[in-house]
Amino acid sequence: MAKVVVALEIGSKRSFASALDWPGWSRGAKTPEQAIEALELYAPRYAAVAKRAGVEFPKALSFDVAERLKGDASTDYGVPGRPVAVESEALKKAEVERMCALVEGCWKEFDAVAKKAPAELRKGPRGGGRDRDKMVDHVLGAEAEAYAPRLGLKLPHPAIDDRKTIAANRRAILGALRAGADGKPLRERGWPARYAARRIAWHALDHAWEMEDRSEP
Repeated sequence: MAKVVVALEIGSKRSFASALDWPGWSRGAKTPEQAIEALELYAPRYAAVAKRAGVEFPKALSFDVAERLKGDASTDYGVPGRPVAVESEALKKAEVERMCALVEGCWKEFDAVAKKAPAELRKGPRGGGRDRDKMVDHVLGAEAEAYAPRLGLKLPHPAIDDRKTIAANRRAILGALRAGADGKPLRERGWPARYAARRIAWHALDHAWEMEDRSEP
């Protein structure tokens, strides 16, 4: 049975459980216990991401909470918004490459889901939610305008069909993640590479799964 190292971010209204060795595999719920249950529930869906990345995903899992953080407004809003201590530790080359492969796997999953999703998605319980193209634009824009600057990058916000710029942006982000292997942020008030990978991968994958769920009748 493989141990999944988990960080818990606990807000006043919502908690997040993040699998620290599997960027993008983060789930939120009302309580810490429910967040871990949600993480386990989504294991089969994340296994598909690992397969795209060429990383073996364990069949039997146990969950070990390694760190608990007090959440803030971001947590309660629905975002895993804070790095944990281990994410400031240096990574070995093989660990960095595995991390980057998994981030790429999340992007590939997002692209594959978007390609087959209908333009108009089923609305949420309260009638809300972005349709496909707006959701894709939102993810691309967040990576260029919100996340990349935390890695010391200045990237353009690409059009959703501009595959050349999208690919270039992603290469730049992966390059920055590799450059941050020592665990130090690449700019003042920036993010450690390991947390940046977790946050970027989570955002893409969270919307991929939302798009997938809302594509169903």
